[in-house]
Amino acid sequence: MKRFVLLPSVLLVAFCIRASTPGSLGAMPQIINVSAYDPKEKQRAGVSYSERDVSSLRANGASGLIARAGKGGNLDEKCATFLASADRAGMLPGVYYRLQSHVDAVAQADQFISRAKALARSRSWNAPALLLCADFDAKSRLSDILRFMGRVESRTGVVPVAYLENSAHLKLLLGSADASTKAKLRRMPYWLALYSHDSGAGDPRGLLNQYRLWSDWTLWQYGGVDWERGRSRPKVYNHGSYRFPLYFGNIDRPLERNVFNGSSASLQAFWRRHGLRLK
Repeated sequence: MKRFVLLPSVLLVAFCIRASTPGSLGAMPQIINVSAYDPKEKQRAGVSYSERDVSSLRANGASGLIARAGKGGNLDEKCATFLASADRAGMLPGVYYRLQSHVDAVAQADQFISRAKALARSRSWNAPALLLCADFDAKSRLSDILRFMGRVESRTGVVPVAYLENSAHLKLLLGSADASTKAKLRRMPYWLALYSHDSGAGDPRGLLNQYRLWSDWTLWQYGGVDWERGRSRPKVYNHGSYRFPLYFGNIDRPLERNVFNGSSASLQAFWRRHGLRLK
């Protein structure tokens, strides 16, 4: 215990996060994603954060922050503030847009791109790029997924990251696509969502096998948050060799949390490859 007291607080927190996960997982960069629903309510002693100050997330080891830009034709009012705070704290900034089926996919892509480009022009950034991600609704149509992806790429030159829920509909839809369509979809890096081993997939490899599309995952959202009985409930994967703590470091409330499947250096390259250039 005495040897830890001598460590700076930021390094001690980072050590605690890594000590709670297996070696290879603990070394993977941590990414936080947020929306207008964040921050959630306080649930324990610890440090907090807000859309105006995310330095505590960085101090706890987070390398990046991905904020929701909008969904289904509506923009998220906290997105710009969250991203500016992340950039000031030394975190990589990213945006995601939730595609919904009641609004035309191209119109939603255009709204997303316009928002991302406005954000890119909004300040003098420290980060090199703004990561672009598409969050496809569990009931999305294949044509809408392809149209959204194609529109983003044609207007930005960037292939977005694909976030997919653990959805039976999407597994059937994408897994049964023809070879040509799968080749197009596979250009989008896979951001998987899996919070529990008993969801039918088991672990990330099991989910990959169910989708029958990607050979590996790029981002894993291992920590989610549900709203139950008037309270936010953290849902965090904790099984087998994948042991993640219920809360992020000493943060006092639940967070949506992810790991990147690679090193810090490869994270930087990935961010540039799939993001709008900022400088």
